[in-house]
Amino acid sequence: MKIHSKISILLIFFFISSCVNGVQQNNSNVYKKELYSSLGFALVYSDEAFINKVISRKMKSTDLGIMHSSLKKNSLVRIINPVNSKFVIGKITSTGTYPKIFNAVITEKVSKLLDLDYENPYIEIIQLKKNKKFIAKETNIFDEEKNVAEKAPVNDIEIDDLSKDKSKTVKKNKKKIFTLLISDFYYEETAKKLRKDLEKRTKSKKIFVKKINNNKYRLLVGPFNNFNALKNIYISLNNLGFDDLNIYME
Repeated sequence: MKIHSKISILLIFFFISSCVNGVQQNNSNVYKKELYSSLGFALVYSDEAFINKVISRKMKSTDLGIMHSSLKKNSLVRIINPVNSKFVIGKITSTGTYPKIFNAVITEKVSKLLDLDYENPYIEIIQLKKNKKFIAKETNIFDEEKNVAEKAPVNDIEIDDLSKDKSKTVKKNKKKIFTLLISDFYYEETAKKLRKDLEKRTKSKKIFVKKINNNKYRLLVGPFNNFNALKNIYISLNNLGFDDLNIYME
């Protein structure tokens, strides 16, 4: 059997295994749709990127602008910097196209509020339900964020002050390691077969299977020290049909 045929068959396993993450209701085949969330790198908007058609829409760098490729305009989201727990609450201001390796496009103002690392602009984006009550992991909420939150249809915001927990210490200047999640599988054999074929197709030696429990085997790529190091393998996997890949940081 040719390699591309194997990949096609294993991709079917990939999509089937993804369905395991759904929430079944009333013993039927209807699955509850979960709100969008993604871990990855943000693309910080620049006029140069728009002129060069890297980004399909123009944005204002001084606005609290957030562009997404699939979330609808005005969807309420929280953008978090996992390194320092700073966050911005806002709405998707526009939908557009941009390289799939990024999980969102944000303005320079949002980037500064989050205090992102310019070389590794790692973020988590979470879609929020209307009227949802949530806990903020940081007491430092910026004035700009308050303005957005007050206009958004949210009942209330509670602050969980992590500074009260004296047992936790923050490690400074810790080296960041990034790992790319391809998929979770029920059977270890399926994960290993896909790993073998992907190694041939991508020529990467960093693909491995990690056992989570007896019924879950995780196919990962890594580790990588920075964004540029994982860029090529991410693009290669995208070209093979793997979209919306989550990137985890340790």
